[in-house]
Amino acid sequence: MSLSPRLLWKLLLINSLVIVSVIVMVWLSVDYLAAAYFVKLMEKYHISPEPAHEMFVGAVHRYLVWASIAAFLIAALLSFVMMRRALAPLGRMTQAARQIAEGDYRAVIEARTRDEIGQLARAFNLMAASLDKNERLRKQLIIDVAHELRTPLTNIRGYLEGFIDGVLAPSRENLESLHEETLRLALLVEDVLELARADISRAGLRPQFFSVGEYLHKLLAPYKKSFADKKIETLVQSDSDDRVWADPAKISRVLKNLLQNALQYTPNGSRVTIQVTKSPDYVTVAFTNPAPEIGEEEAPLLFERFYRGEKSRSRDLGGAGIGLSIVKELVEAHGGKAGADLSDQRLSIWFTLPVKSPSS
Repeated sequence: MSLSPRLLWKLLLINSLVIVSVIVMVWLSVDYLAAAYFVKLMEKYHISPEPAHEMFVGAVHRYLVWASIAAFLIAALLSFVMMRRALAPLGRMTQAARQIAEGDYRAVIEARTRDEIGQLARAFNLMAASLDKNERLRKQLIIDVAHELRTPLTNIRGYLEGFIDGVLAPSRENLESLHEETLRLALLVEDVLELARADISRAGLRPQFFSVGEYLHKLLAPYKKSFADKKIETLVQSDSDDRVWADPAKISRVLKNLLQNALQYTPNGSRVTIQVTKSPDYVTVAFTNPAPEIGEEEAPLLFERFYRGEKSRSRDLGGAGIGLSIVKELVEAHGGKAGADLSDQRLSIWFTLPVKSPSS
């Protein structure tokens, strides 16, 4: 798509006004300065200035007219060519913007220069890439949610049709199975809503200074019995100063998700180590537990939405694969990072939080 003619003519008009202003200044300088100096020069050498003055001014005016016309045409041509080349990315940006408005986020503008227009083109490409990524994530989320909803809904439908057709008796066992599928469906919906809230959490954070270790001990107390039932030992190691600048409610959700994750996927009779360490800029919280069924290639994928390993993260354990995605979204909203490392069949899921407010 070519550059808008109106914009090009406006820029040419601006250049033309500059050229005309220069010509007028030169013309006036010749008429009032050069001509007056010529008269004085003639008088100095006792030559009658009248005929020579008229010839001088007339000749200068003729040369100025032709020189002005040539300069104007050359300047206009060069301005047209240079501005057309310099502003061509604006035309491509207009076309790309229309593509994005129509839902095509793959528009890319070639940025050949490093000037302001080139920087604008690169910024536009980053925006388009971000929109494309968000759109792909949105579509993938819809697909994943539909896939996750299909199983419990199919099971519920099968039970209900069995009751209606008389194939299944509404026994306590069948009703409990139906109730279990309903709870799984409700939990999935709640997790999806929590993930949506985490996506927009940056705008609603209420950060303050608080101790992560203290919050961790408070949140761990209700889980003690569940860990004990599975004969899992919990060991908390914390630095004396583990204050962070974060939203306590959001970080409570992060810690709960990691505690629930550790409870579900730690083998019976083993140990979960929770370590809180401080560096100059961040506090790091790491949950480490045995994970014999997780492969090295799986560790980086644990934070992906709806991800489950074939063995260790199966649907039978009740997880929808959203908990760690929520952790990642909430931690990154605070300016921290989240990750997972696997070493000697021990999985460490960690996150960092800043120890200083952005204004300090």
